[in-house]
Amino acid sequence: MRMRWHDLCFLHWRVDPARLAPLLPAGLTLDTFDDAAWIGVVPFRMSDVSVRLTPRVRRLADFAELNVRTYVTAAGKPGVWFFSLDATQPVAVRVARSIFHLPYHDARITLRRDGDSYAYASTRPERHGPQAALTVGYRPTGPAYHATPGTVDHFLIERYCLYTTDRSRRPLRQEVDHVPWSVQPAAARVVHCTVTEPFGIPLDGPPIAHFSASLDVVAWRQQRVTGPRRGLARRAAPRPARSSYGNAAVARRVSPLTPR
Repeated sequence: MRMRWHDLCFLHWRVDPARLAPLLPAGLTLDTFDDAAWIGVVPFRMSDVSVRLTPRVRRLADFAELNVRTYVTAAGKPGVWFFSLDATQPVAVRVARSIFHLPYHDARITLRRDGDSYAYASTRPERHGPQAALTVGYRPTGPAYHATPGTVDHFLIERYCLYTTDRSRRPLRQEVDHVPWSVQPAAARVVHCTVTEPFGIPLDGPPIAHFSASLDVVAWRQQRVTGPRRGLARRAAPRPARSSYGNAAVARRVSPLTPR
């Protein structure tokens, strides 16, 4: 499956690992950095969503999305675990829930741009799951860069697979390929955020914010995985030489896509 992500803002908060670890299924290990777990709230829009060798249908391929995530490992491989994903395309929501076992919900989302500033608002109708909403304004504040291995930015952003579970709660891994993220530091004003309340996860203080203008992505078929039982995978404060995201892993991802 191919897609393009636009106008994306990573919003991250430090969270007590003891709050998140019990929420993970067996087989996934909570990934931590500097003894903290992290919650990401990521608003963006998608375009050109299509399955390989099928035509793009704009009405189905372009829509806004919001995801709530944390970071995990399985069998030693770091990735993303989604607590929820909200989208404005009802067909995509149902396909993702039934085929990819991802916790998608219908939502009403607006994303408006004024110069280099963005206004994003998402509301999930209560009949489509636990009520959750986000209202945030964001804008880039500096030049684009690639995150350095061993830093918290790299830990939070450079992830190349996602995890979910099948109907029997067995973990599945889905690899994703793209060039390394080009991100900018960002300023974000969170006006209203209840997207983590259904999971009992409080978000304290302002988030760390990063902005990315666009990224082309390829997602591959899900595979069943085995791994350690739930727990914590601790990662130290920045020490690049000891990072599990080494230069070889970055080099392997440098140019997997041919620009369209």
